[in-house]
Amino acid sequence: MSHKLVIVESPAKARTIGGYLGDGYVVESSIGHIRDLPNNAADTPAKIKDKPWGRLAVDVEHDFTPYYVVPRDKKSHISKLKSLLKDADALYLATDEDREGEAIAWHLLDELKPKNIPVHRMVFHEITRPAILAAVENPRAINDDLVEAQEARRILDRLYGYEVSPVLWRKVMSGLSAGRVQSVATRLVVDRERERMRFRVASYWDLEGTFDAGEKHDQRMFPAKLYSLDGKRVASGSNFGPDGRLKAGADVVHLDRARAESLVSALQDTAYDVRSVESKPYKRSPYAPFRTTTLQQEASRKLGMSASVAMSVAQRLYENGFITYMRTDSTTLSDSAVAAARQQVRELYGAEYLPDRPRVYASKVKNAQEAHEAIRPAGDTFRTPGETGLTGDQFRLYELIWMRTVASQMRDAVGQTVSVRLGGQAATGEDVVFSASGRVITFHGFLRLYVEGTDDSAAAKDDQETRLPALTEGDAVSAASLAANGHETKPPARYTEATLIKELEDREIGRPSTYASIIGTILNRGYVYKKGTALVPAWLAFSVVRLLEEHFPRQVSYEFTAVMEDVLDEIAHGRRDRVTELKEFYYGSERVEGLHQLVTGLGEIDARELSTFPIGEPEDGIHLRVGKFGPYLEGPGDDGEAFAKRANVPDDLPPDELTVAKAKELLANPAGEEIQLGRHPETGLEVVAKNGRFGPYVTELLPDDAPKNAKPRTGSLLKSMSLDTMTLDDAVKLLALPRVVGADPESGEEITAQNGRYGPYLKKGSDSRSLATEEQIFTITLDEALKIYAQPKQRGRAAAAPPLKELGNDPVSGQPVVVKAGRFGEYVTDGEYNATLRKEDSVESITLARAAELLAERRARGPAKKGAKKTAKKATKKAPAKKAAKKTTAKKTSKKG
Repeated sequence: MSHKLVIVESPAKARTIGGYLGDGYVVESSIGHIRDLPNNAADTPAKIKDKPWGRLAVDVEHDFTPYYVVPRDKKSHISKLKSLLKDADALYLATDEDREGEAIAWHLLDELKPKNIPVHRMVFHEITRPAILAAVENPRAINDDLVEAQEARRILDRLYGYEVSPVLWRKVMSGLSAGRVQSVATRLVVDRERERMRFRVASYWDLEGTFDAGEKHDQRMFPAKLYSLDGKRVASGSNFGPDGRLKAGADVVHLDRARAESLVSALQDTAYDVRSVESKPYKRSPYAPFRTTTLQQEASRKLGMSASVAMSVAQRLYENGFITYMRTDSTTLSDSAVAAARQQVRELYGAEYLPDRPRVYASKVKNAQEAHEAIRPAGDTFRTPGETGLTGDQFRLYELIWMRTVASQMRDAVGQTVSVRLGGQAATGEDVVFSASGRVITFHGFLRLYVEGTDDSAAAKDDQETRLPALTEGDAVSAASLAANGHETKPPARYTEATLIKELEDREIGRPSTYASIIGTILNRGYVYKKGTALVPAWLAFSVVRLLEEHFPRQVSYEFTAVMEDVLDEIAHGRRDRVTELKEFYYGSERVEGLHQLVTGLGEIDARELSTFPIGEPEDGIHLRVGKFGPYLEGPGDDGEAFAKRANVPDDLPPDELTVAKAKELLANPAGEEIQLGRHPETGLEVVAKNGRFGPYVTELLPDDAPKNAKPRTGSLLKSMSLDTMTLDDAVKLLALPRVVGADPESGEEITAQNGRYGPYLKKGSDSRSLATEEQIFTITLDEALKIYAQPKQRGRAAAAPPLKELGNDPVSGQPVVVKAGRFGEYVTDGEYNATLRKEDSVESITLARAAELLAERRARGPAKKGAKKTAKKATKKAPAKKAAKKTTAKKTSKKG
């Protein structure tokens, strides 16, 4: 029986769309990309292996023609699609409406080779019944310019990665990778750490006081800070440079402790008057609806989601018809979406919260690509979060998107800001001025529904109010209290996922749809690790970035990487030629040197110099080296011999914390060397302290005749401890952990206090709760523990355990792959398929490549069937012969050179 065949990317999307189209349509998934450049030598077609460019699988000698292959785990699926196509009377390619989706549609057409039936490109930005039915009725042709742009990006990334990565293997460490955008993102993180390492702390003091406006005011007391002395501004943190000195030209008074405290004494009997009151209207307009990057940033700030998790959750919401397409640069809302948002404002908040005219948001993103709306609730009418039936992360993210969208169509928040200057004269004759500021919001408008998060914890939020008394110029006020306060300047903050995404977008590097995978890649490659939410570069990243800066300066420059995005946009609009741009990138021109010339003309690179970083001054004689097994220190021996001592550097010690003092401490107690503490009073075993790869710890030494499977007790030192001051009593306390606090009287479960990687915590079964201090591990009582467990978990995190590890995007499904702990052990999942780790695998060693292999094996077995009985019979199938898929049949109409 004939049918219309509709092909989408994911099984979840296929199920949803199939339900809308009904009889007469067969909706099937391509399960992501069905074709790509070969990933390894085994997949490379035999006929190109001997070519000079064979390993690239891109014919750089003939218009950079790519040679595509169908991955082994996709061959059976292609056969299935071809079988469905035989009985079809029309083919609809319904992949996403962006460059990647357009390329998948083109690859499907080229591989399936439909004959004598119409082929349509079906596009939509939300998966709702009206949108899908409208898309079927209004198809278009494949956009060859978008395909050209995607292909140019893919080839650029292949040339960069396959030419530069081998240089890293030879000169830094085997197994490393370079990427056109990932290397630049790594450089950003390294550059920020370099700033922190160069930073020098500066101290400054000021005065803070509480002032009394008098009895005639209902609110008498208000705070104020010292503003100026004898007409000169008092120095604040912004007046100091990263070298710890006042910036050139800063005409300010720098108070030290002695002067600040003497000024407090001199102001004890001072009378003050109000010298000025400046009042201004306050107005705050709503934030634009979400696009990909702003959603990722807010999900990080408000929900604690990584970029990859946020995009994975958003993908599920989109595929199940709850939100519009989540990869977009646009802040535009359709007329129907604006009407839906305004209707909800009217219904939920009243007409007074609705502006007279709809709000229109123009995109501020340069060359915003693709014809999508902003990310918003799907449909012509919006479901409130409570009406969706969603739970967990999907509910939380939908709620965030719903609030942002509806708030974007609400009235401004308005109010008043007031700035007051108070003046007086110190006993020493100095004229002092204190400053106070306030803000009162008289109509909250959109802030009643939504307030944007901030990356600076010290910054005031948009809805924050500070009330001052109704002061007028000339009013007398008195100081109820005055105090001198000391401050220290802080180094520039490390990037978080949210701020790195913002930085990449501000510099116009990469695309919103790629940021999650970029961050996932630099984390999985070991170039960057997380300390809390901060992104910290490993010393390995310093070596890699140094090599790239010295030998590939153009390719790793921020400006060049941003320009390449403009070039790709120009190709997507048909204004530039793919082949011409690839030739200049690879072979160069009169203006620039190409990548091929750089790689072939590198000359000698001193690998040892690349991986060596001095700590402190030359006279300190300490170097850090990046070795095969991690970073280590070399320093002078006790007799002064250069580099006679070695010590490993803890993996979680950030580079900016490796001071000369810390380096000397590590060299004095290198990993492997034991500090004898004495015998354990209960076991009689010798107790020693050591420096290990993950920091200092104590352990017991087992006797020589101990069973082979016996393991010594160990305990990491608390943050308040150090090897230099460690005693036997301290070690005995650590070795006794975890400490049993008691049993829950209701469940009978044992409650223990422990010290973990992220600090002290309580554990009851699978339920863990953080403790405020390390001391509580040893002192907390059962009653105190039960009170903590009586409190609800923050943010509803108990609903699902977080991933143990994030690996990056699966090459087949394109979805984020994470490692999770399950009922039957650890497993990897891309959200669609789960694959249990084998005996030889571990959470620590698992890589994206290995996870993809496990998922491919699981995917090949097909979806699990409920109620199906297990059989011992195994089907064997001969692997089909490899065949290169060269671009021939579905030739694009745009210029190919």
